[in-house]
Amino acid sequence: MSKTLIRGAKVLGGVPQDVLIDDGVIEVVGPGLSAEGAEVVEAAGKVLLPGLVDLHTHLREPGREDSETVLTGTRAAASGGYTSVFAMANTFPVADTAGVVEQVWRLGQESGYCDVQPIGAVTVGLEGAKLAELGAMHESAAGVTVFSDDGKCVHDAVIMRRALEYVKAFGGVVAQHAQEPRLTEGAQMNEGVVSAELGLGGWPAVAEESIIARDVLLAEHVGSRVHICHLSTAGSVEIVRWAKSRGIDVTAEVTPHHLLLTDELVRSYNPVYKVNPPLRTERDVLALREALADGTIDIVATDHAPHPHEDKDCEWAAAAMGMVGLETALSVVQETMVDTGLLDWAGVADRMSVTPARIGRATGHGRPVSAGEPANLTLVDTEYRGGVDPAGFASRSRNTPYEGRELPGRVTHTWLRGQATLVDGKLT
Repeated sequence: MSKTLIRGAKVLGGVPQDVLIDDGVIEVVGPGLSAEGAEVVEAAGKVLLPGLVDLHTHLREPGREDSETVLTGTRAAASGGYTSVFAMANTFPVADTAGVVEQVWRLGQESGYCDVQPIGAVTVGLEGAKLAELGAMHESAAGVTVFSDDGKCVHDAVIMRRALEYVKAFGGVVAQHAQEPRLTEGAQMNEGVVSAELGLGGWPAVAEESIIARDVLLAEHVGSRVHICHLSTAGSVEIVRWAKSRGIDVTAEVTPHHLLLTDELVRSYNPVYKVNPPLRTERDVLALREALADGTIDIVATDHAPHPHEDKDCEWAAAAMGMVGLETALSVVQETMVDTGLLDWAGVADRMSVTPARIGRATGHGRPVSAGEPANLTLVDTEYRGGVDPAGFASRSRNTPYEGRELPGRVTHTWLRGQATLVDGKLT
């Protein structure tokens, strides 16, 4: 592997420095480094971050390769600056056995674009009735530490308690999709003024908040870790803030789309805005931004949810829920958090790399940009601004809510253990 010199990059948005990579490792960081024997990447004015880590990605393989595959999903990840993603378990078959998680893990190794860590299902078939093979999945070659029935809520309190008790033995974490199913039967969008005016079934905030309240208390009782997926309401923020003040071991994520978009967009009846949990109100959006800034919400996770054209280009009620997000996440975070002054680039590195790597135990990722560390890096042109064109996506699916919208920032380079996976915005 040849040497690479990244010249003049603003590491974490700070003063310009050179970064020399050799044999997959950062050899030295400092000004005026020699370029002898190295391939030079001119990075003046650009921001260098540790490679991004996504704790919530749907890669769809096995079973829904018409939406995404591990290869296309990891190519999309590299395009968005990610060097590690955690693949959710709602595949076909469900990733509820050692065999399935090992298959996903090996496909990730073969892709070469980013590391893939499978997430194991909490219950068999995501049915909420019986615990899956949590121990076997952890002891497999995939070494699963995160478990989730995402797409469905572990609604039975006894099952949730048993899962928290089980994973505690090996330091695992249960990532909960907080949605009380009885309160969301027939729900199509956020319950509020807009749903009433449109005549669409409402999805109340309390359906999310009640599950979070229950689960943080269960985690406290068991002494285990719980992670809240795609937190979306101001009330949920207050519950997590209260739980953390009590010392409960809870972490939470927010998606880029919940930081930017509101339920007012549903007035268009465009199914591209149909997502689970639904887009909420402006008040919720502002509360989520503030909570991400002050650390109540720990991380940004994409909930990248690809769907084929026919599953989204239909009437609202029949459309699938979800949006692709790997290739636009960093731009949305720049717009909502950096350009508004709520976070600096060091804060972005923490919320999108360091902390998700810690929660998911992604070895070698989320590390400092310093000598001796693995060269998992992403370089961002923060001065760029342009329209989103899904035709250029690496993902197999195109269900983005940002088509034609101008967003700031563009990932120009991504390195996975020193190997360039993206160069000048093009996949290698």
